[in-house]
Amino acid sequence: MVGFIWAVQIISSVLLCILILLHSPKGDGIAGIGGASHIFASQKSAETGLNKLTGIISAIFIICSFILGYGLIK
Repeated sequence: MVGFIWAVQIISSVLLCILILLHSPKGDGIAGIGGASHIFASQKSAETGLNKLTGIISAIFIICSFILGYGLIK
């Protein structure tokens, strides 16, 4: 059982790294100087789905970390 939790932990960590790298940057950059940064401020449905998926994978990662850290499964 511990091996399964370790496998889920490793897979979720790799997926979490990939999902975080897929997010678009939130900084204004040079567009913040002229005030043009708010033109494209709305989130697309793909990004909201990406946010939900990232939250689910991060919750799985945290739960596996607690299980492995506190030794709840022996």
